[in-house]
Amino acid sequence: MHHALITGANRGLGLEHARQLLDRGWHISAAVRDPDAATELRALPVGTGKLDIHAYDAADPESAEALAKVVTGPVDLLFANAGMMAPETRKFGRAAGAAMVEEFKVNTIAPLALVEAFVDQVAQSEMKVIALQSSRMGSIRENGSGAAYGYRGSKAALNAIGKSLSVDLKDRGIVVLILHPGWVKTDMGGPNGQLTVQESVSGQLDLIARAYGNPVMSGRFYHVSGQDLPW
Repeated sequence: MHHALITGANRGLGLEHARQLLDRGWHISAAVRDPDAATELRALPVGTGKLDIHAYDAADPESAEALAKVVTGPVDLLFANAGMMAPETRKFGRAAGAAMVEEFKVNTIAPLALVEAFVDQVAQSEMKVIALQSSRMGSIRENGSGAAYGYRGSKAALNAIGKSLSVDLKDRGIVVLILHPGWVKTDMGGPNGQLTVQESVSGQLDLIARAYGNPVMSGRFYHVSGQDLPW
């Protein structure tokens, strides 16, 4: 049974990843801020899979190490999915402040801390895939509209971290994917999104399946369609 650790698995894309992988018979370690409040996650049909729910706060740099003490065994897919977009940092004027610091903690530092805490367990697995949930808004070349200082900046920094990880972990056989889920109808993406959560997750899981044993995919920034995105 393959094992995936997914952060932010209580809603949106993370919840749907858990749902679809459970349907495929995976063991899911779902990391959420408040396990007691994760009612939708707890209600997922498990089928032939297995679901464990653990407390994890992406805003706390020490949370990844604590998580690694309770999530044991090889991890085939480490998915740093948890993210945030602070309204205070969207427009120029007063963007630089505590809200931006929080965005960088959650969107940039937390994924790196997660990889550092679990790299040995990923290396021990069969698949050896790390996925970072980024965004096309982190592309510097494609920024033609400005604004979104905290979100754009934190995702651009995450992309740089993902690229470095792909270099540093290559000798351990680990493939690092940097993913853009598309414009999805979620709380963050809004009701005008072009993709349903189900469509986005299905596309991302196809990319993850292709990455298994395929090091040429490591360190690249992918649209959910499979298209390479510019940095």
